Amino acid sequence: MERPPAPQTPTAPPAPRAAGAAALTGLRDLPGGPQVLQLAAVRDDVELVGGAVRDLLLGRVPREIDLVLDGSTPSFPDAAVLFARDLAPLLAADGGPPPQVSVHERFGTAAVRWSGGRVDIAARRTERYPQPGALPQVSPGDHEQDLRRRDFTVNAIAVALGGSAPGAMRFAPKAIEDLRAGRLRVLHEGSFRDDPTRLLRLGRYAARLGFEVEPQTAELARRALAEGAMSTVSAARVGAELRLALREADLLAALGGLAALGVLEALDPSMRLERDLLADALWLLPPDGRPDLLALGSLLCAGGDRRAGGDLDLRGGDGSPAGDLDARGGARSPAGEARPASQARLLGALDGFEHPAADRAPVLETALRAEPLSRELDGAHSPSRIWELLRSVPIEAVALAGALASRDQRPQVRGAVESWLGDLRHVRLQISGEDLLAAGVKAGPEVGERLATALRERLDGKIAPGREAELQAALR
Repeated sequence: MERPPAPQTPTAPPAPRAAGAAALTGLRDLPGGPQVLQLAAVRDDVELVGGAVRDLLLGRVPREIDLVLDGSTPSFPDAAVLFARDLAPLLAADGGPPPQVSVHERFGTAAVRWSGGRVDIAARRTERYPQPGALPQVSPGDHEQDLRRRDFTVNAIAVALGGSAPGAMRFAPKAIEDLRAGRLRVLHEGSFRDDPTRLLRLGRYAARLGFEVEPQTAELARRALAEGAMSTVSAARVGAELRLALREADLLAALGGLAALGVLEALDPSMRLERDLLADALWLLPPDGRPDLLALGSLLCAGGDRRAGGDLDLRGGDGSPAGDLDARGGARSPAGEARPASQARLLGALDGFEHPAADRAPVLETALRAEPLSRELDGAHSPSRIWELLRSVPIEAVALAGALASRDQRPQVRGAVESWLGDLRHVRLQISGEDLLAAGVKAGPEVGERLATALRERLDGKIAPGREAELQAALR
């Protein structure tokens, strides 16, 4: 099992004179880049902007292409949409499913998604926040206003794609210096007050880019958190940013950045990062596991009542069943009429963050069952007993249980977890109920009981693998 990747060392971008040309060269090599350049060549208002420019100048591959263009003619809400609709047919020529165009008229933005990636288009705008944490009110803006509305200086760089000076660069004050120094700086003192979700992006970008937080920006972040900035923004927006952090390639670094800033505690006072514990659990997690679900379960487990144990009632907030976990973890039926207080608290948090319904049950199981499970495994002295205990548990919860066992110096439990995650969970009988029915066993519960007996003997090495041995064990 591979350890999480180490943070990358930032690469200094070229000098401003050569940077624009370097960005255009890099754009041509990206999926969708030639089509964007083809469409922008005959216009003088289209620019590459934001994270795409930042990443290209750092020698990285952008996750998506971000464009801005003039929004005064045609009207502001339509400019990005028309460009997106012109771009989509060009991207369709690459084959695959037809590109999908999505529109957000309120902000004058559109996006084109296709099998090769995504292009985001926005009309230049200026923003005004009617109150701290509220969504901004937007209106058409010029080049400088569009740069000033961005979160950090390193994201406030734009490169012209067409017109008379392709490759010409515009940037906010200190943007190039900060990019060269590997530094994250907000553009104005009210940045975190206006949009507190930038606090989560600060920790996420610092981890992904390997950048340092500029001292004054760090002080503004601490001040905003102390003044309760996170309480002014909707939990749904916070949840969306938190999920992005949990999906970072080096999520340990991303969460570490959020913890160091005090963001995790501001989101939920009981949410804490036990870095070494999570690192070990991630190392145990097989490739078919979900690191984001494991990490969130670990954060909630660290601060909650993780000794609650017992069966979990996985009903949604409206009382309806949450359903099966998924194909990886098996099924768990809701048990009990009343949820424990700790479970209700965690479910309330996941509901508030608008965490996807299909993911809530594995997170809850990981948060609430990992530690009780690690104690139950103390008495699991045979493979069949390990199988019985773990067969219906998400592998994220099993991995965290194994890490807890190591922390508590219980090697036998750690060995049981590694055995389950590595081999035992994949053991399957070669016979089925139809074989037993054909052999004369009456339909009913006895069929399942006989199959279970054969599987236990197969797991414990009492019979050899193969249909004949399994059938004999089931028929005894």
